[in-house]
Amino acid sequence: MPEHMTAPGSDGFDQMARDAVYRAMFTRRDVRSHFLPDALDDEVLARLLLAAHHAPSVGFMQPWNFIVIRDAARRAEVRDLFLAAREQELPAIEQERQALYRKLKLEGICESALNICITCDRQRSKGSPLGRWHNPEMDLYSTVCAVQNFWLAARAEGVGVGWVSIIEAGALKSLLSIPDHVTPVAYLCVGRVSEFAPKPDLETHGWGRRLPLPELIMSETFCGQGEVRLKSTVARLNAVNAAPASPADQRVAPAVSQREPPKEASALSLSSLNFDEASASRASQAGSGT
Repeated sequence: MPEHMTAPGSDGFDQMARDAVYRAMFTRRDVRSHFLPDALDDEVLARLLLAAHHAPSVGFMQPWNFIVIRDAARRAEVRDLFLAAREQELPAIEQERQALYRKLKLEGICESALNICITCDRQRSKGSPLGRWHNPEMDLYSTVCAVQNFWLAARAEGVGVGWVSIIEAGALKSLLSIPDHVTPVAYLCVGRVSEFAPKPDLETHGWGRRLPLPELIMSETFCGQGEVRLKSTVARLNAVNAAPASPADQRVAPAVSQREPPKEASALSLSSLNFDEASASRASQAGSGT
C-alpha cells in the first residue's frame, strides 16, 4: 500500500500492518470467476470464521450462524434458485441494459470449493433490547459486519469470496431448512482463485463506476456544504491511489500449510490481512458486484 495512505501513530499498528489492512480493503473483490478446483483447508476456513465471529455486534448479541455447504447436489439446487431469481429480476433492468445483464457472470456457486450461508437469528437477543429498542434492525447490520470481516480475512488468505444476492429468500430458507425466525443475510461462494481482478467486474464490464467520494461528503447536515480541505485531501489521495497497481497487489497468497490450530488472537493477526473498496455505483441493480 502506498505510504501516502498511512501515517505513523503512537498507539496503533506498525507501518507493515497498516499497509496490510488498507491493501485488503482496496484489493478485495466480489469473485464470480477464477475459482480453482482446489479444496479449502479447514484450518484456513476456521481462521475466516473466527474473524467473522469477532465482528462488532450491537448489544454483543452475536446473532450470526454459518451454514457450510459442500454437497454438490445441494449447491446445484441453490444455483437453480439463482437462475430462477435472475429471470425474475431481468424485467426490472432497464431495457437497454438487459443484454449486458445477461452476459454478466454473477455467481460461482458450483465452481467454488464450498458455499457458506451467513444467517441472522432474530430471537437470539430477544431478552435484551440493548441497542435495538429504537433500531430493531441492528441485528441484521451486525451480521453484515460479520460478512465483511469474513471477506477481508479471506482476501488476506488469498481466498476468493462472491456474494450471491439474486436468490429468493423464502426458497433458500426452505432448501436449507432455516427456521422462520432466522434470516439468511449472505450466500457466499468461497474458494481459492487464480487471480483477483484489478477492478470490480461490474466496473470492468461497464455496468457502473465508482462514485467520486468528495461528492458524497457533507458538512453538518445532509447536503451541507463545506469540508473543502477534507474533500481536497480525499481527491489527492485517490489520484495517487488510482495509479496502476503493482503485480503484488493482485498476487494470490499461497495455500497455508498444516500446523497447530491457531489461537483466537493469532487468527486475527493483521500480518495476513488484505482488503477492497466499496461497491461500484449502481452495482446493486445486478445483485452483487463489487
